[in-house]
Amino acid sequence: MSDIQQVPAVLLLEDGTVFHGLSAGKIGTTTGEICFNTGMTGYQEIFTDPSYFGQLMVMTNAHIGNYGTKRTESESYSIKINGLICKNYTNEYHRPIADQSIQDYFEEEGLVGICSVDTRAIVRHIRSKGAMNAIISSETTDLKVLEQKLAEVPSMDGLELASKVSTKEIYTFGDPHAKYKVAVMDFGIKQNILNSFAERNCYMRIFPAKTPLEEIRAWGPDGYFMSNGPGDPAPMDYAVQNAKAILEEDKPLFGICLGHQILALAVDIPTYKMHHGHRGINHPVKNLATGKCEITSQNHGFGVSPEALQANADKVEITHINLNDDTIEGMRIRGKKAFSVQYHPEASPGPHDARYLFDDFVNLMEN
Repeated sequence: MSDIQQVPAVLLLEDGTVFHGLSAGKIGTTTGEICFNTGMTGYQEIFTDPSYFGQLMVMTNAHIGNYGTKRTESESYSIKINGLICKNYTNEYHRPIADQSIQDYFEEEGLVGICSVDTRAIVRHIRSKGAMNAIISSETTDLKVLEQKLAEVPSMDGLELASKVSTKEIYTFGDPHAKYKVAVMDFGIKQNILNSFAERNCYMRIFPAKTPLEEIRAWGPDGYFMSNGPGDPAPMDYAVQNAKAILEEDKPLFGICLGHQILALAVDIPTYKMHHGHRGINHPVKNLATGKCEITSQNHGFGVSPEALQANADKVEITHINLNDDTIEGMRIRGKKAFSVQYHPEASPGPHDARYLFDDFVNLMEN
């Protein structure tokens, strides 16, 4: 466990708000859209979730690093957040099964962060003003220099990022002799989604985001899955066209998070950028079919238009709603074997209330 050599660091938001703290991880400068996650645990899964690509993560839990890191708890092969913002950066850990300290992990991965800042004040500011770009630096505290760098950062609105985190090569996962073959369109998939399918007798072939459907279809899958991922779904015409063709084929189709938004766009339901998004592991969602509430894991800054869904009730059924703000959390395409949810039923981290959705998809392939 290495000693931390901390230096002064600064966080500058797009609206000019400044927070001063200490360096965490690599000494350097990084930019991205600032967001916050309210989860009390699972920080490594959050850091490695490809859906956070391009974002600076504010962790609302007071202690980050206190249980170390472990390779098997990653959701992808590397850290995907652009930077970390936290209160107490705890390098010392006492979990016997951990592989290394958070500082060693961040230095190995090249992650720049800031700690010893008032994360409650930062979160209140984001909730009030909305998501915006920001810059973290432990190289310089010259605000004029940082303002110039921040001005060059593109807005997340209209930004296509899924193809940047998607696999570059086709690969497979699971037992080749499993009963079901699932074609996975990788827009930034989390490892535990693949694990959840493998546990249900599925063999997967994972395709790069921009793979033509003809190539995917040639494998002869029993069903299709559209994954989570980062960025704005609106520019992803390649994915929307594939989803439309799958709906015409009428094979089972399941989407999670970004995949949910792509499915909506495929039936001409628009998406929109949320004020500050949903990110955490305690979001209450109501299943309209059962009337039961599920506590869910969420990570999204875009949503599906409730007004457009309600106006197209003849072709799309709303299946789940968020009990905090009534946003759309799930839908089903009428007359098709296609459904999707905005939240994360694989829940890594998070509760397992919604894992039945994987069973629902398997049942569609069975029938």
